Amino acid sequence: MKLYFLALVAMFGLTACLPKANAAVEIGKPAPDFTATDTKGVEHSLSDFKGKNVVLEWSNHECPFVHKHYDSGNMQKLQKEATDDGVIWLTIVSSAEGKQGNVTAEEANKIMEEAGAHSTARILDVSGEIGHLYGAKTTPHMFVIDKEGTLVYEGAIDSDSSFKPSAIEGATNYVHEALKSLNAGKPVEVSSTKPYGCGVKY
Repeated sequence: MKLYFLALVAMFGLTACLPKANAAVEIGKPAPDFTATDTKGVEHSLSDFKGKNVVLEWSNHECPFVHKHYDSGNMQKLQKEATDDGVIWLTIVSSAEGKQGNVTAEEANKIMEEAGAHSTARILDVSGEIGHLYGAKTTPHMFVIDKEGTLVYEGAIDSDSSFKPSAIEGATNYVHEALKSLNAGKPVEVSSTKPYGCGVKY
């Protein structure tokens, strides 16, 4: 088991204990604006979504930590609850060409369909521009932005950094809690945590 875990570390670049995100991204300050075209050819600018809560999810379909949340249906459930409530959910893939997780728009759409994803859109950030703008470190790495365009949460999706799906039960889902606080008009209690997962393949 120990050897298996070490192999995972070597293969996927486990980064459970990482420095905080880029200093340019700060809780309580405006989230950096960006414009990008999604996998269906639709252009999105973060500033267009003012008046709506927004979730940014960094993803890599080949990462075991992403599998943890998608194979269990945990990510899709969270996406559906959020988008049904009017949240804009952008899944961002910052894998560079030739790196793990890099896909074409057609492949990305197929992955989303097969997974039953409920995100608003999937953006391929091949250059890594958006990822570096936010200091995205892992897949997943989550960011929550309020209706005013202010960053209110960044970090891990939940409180258990294991790659095992069984770890989801009983863990605190920080994204769910942040959105719940926003809906209640309350401050986000836990606004920053260390992200865990596979390192983003810039």
